[in-house]
Amino acid sequence: MKKARVLFKNIVKEYTKGIPAVDNVSCTFEPGTLTTLLGPSGCGKTTSLRLIAGLERATSGKIFIDEKDVTLLPATDRDVTMVFQSYALFPHMSVLENVSYGLKMAGVAKEEYSEKTIETLKLVGLEGFDQRMPSELSGGQQQRVAVARAIVLEPKVLLFDEPLSNLDAKLRRQVREDIRNLQQKLGVTTIYVTHDQEEALAISDKVIVMNEAVIAQEGNPKNLYNHPNTSFVANFIGDANIVEATIEKKTGQDYDIDFGGVKKTISSEFERTDKISLALRPETIEINQKKSKNTISAKVENVSFVGSQYQYSVSTSLGNMYVVSNETNVYQNINDEVYLSFKDDGISILSD
Repeated sequence: MKKARVLFKNIVKEYTKGIPAVDNVSCTFEPGTLTTLLGPSGCGKTTSLRLIAGLERATSGKIFIDEKDVTLLPATDRDVTMVFQSYALFPHMSVLENVSYGLKMAGVAKEEYSEKTIETLKLVGLEGFDQRMPSELSGGQQQRVAVARAIVLEPKVLLFDEPLSNLDAKLRRQVREDIRNLQQKLGVTTIYVTHDQEEALAISDKVIVMNEAVIAQEGNPKNLYNHPNTSFVANFIGDANIVEATIEKKTGQDYDIDFGGVKKTISSEFERTDKISLALRPETIEINQKKSKNTISAKVENVSFVGSQYQYSVSTSLGNMYVVSNETNVYQNINDEVYLSFKDDGISILSD
């Protein structure tokens, strides 16, 4: 399978003059990796995907695939295939006919495209399903047929537009693992659009978070989760408690800070001088029965048991906080007075 680098250079897309759906976006999708475009509805992620596919034309800027300017090329000349949210299978065609359709239209001989299609169906775990109709398949199997139809063409770039949104939660988890394993096996450059942050973190080499037509932040999943730059990113990728803090001292990139009487030293690349905002991850906040150094008092306002963990809403001098605990044998009750402590790796200084 071919590997290609995709480059966005100052891409602008306007459907209505002066109102950009994608606003001066520049980014790189590295060869052989899976990059996710993540963000809320209307942020520009699907428009960006369609620009790469050639289904939309950029208002300005350039798109390169393997150093070749494809900005004005039609979709048929880009060597890119796309798996749509709706699967878009032909209901009157068998699985074999659906998957081989692109090869047949390209003039490949029947014996060759039939053999190649069977091999591709094996690759996606659908061996023996070649004569079934789409209506005889489950949602997950239909999704695999759509993936097989895309990869049988051996594209330079494989695109996914919200491919799991029609599946239930358990099946989504299985199919996303299938897609990731297949991408790694083939080594094809893959660009994946979703609004589901868990999905993005689970399968991606890189995540590009978009908001209001621009890139809010990009990086590998762990770095994005542990070091969000803004309150938007902190809240969109997981949950976060946003609180105010005071800088007591700064040495290089190390900040001595105070929030609610808790004192910490946190590193940050941002240049801040006085008041700052922090993102506190709920799973890195510990609930204690006794007061100790670097704790703040809290009152339990609400408790939810969700099987593998307890989720608490607590009131503090810093405002209400959301806390997650994997301790299910010992738990707190509403109105309990407790003390919170904070792990350093769950604290991020924000730029806003």
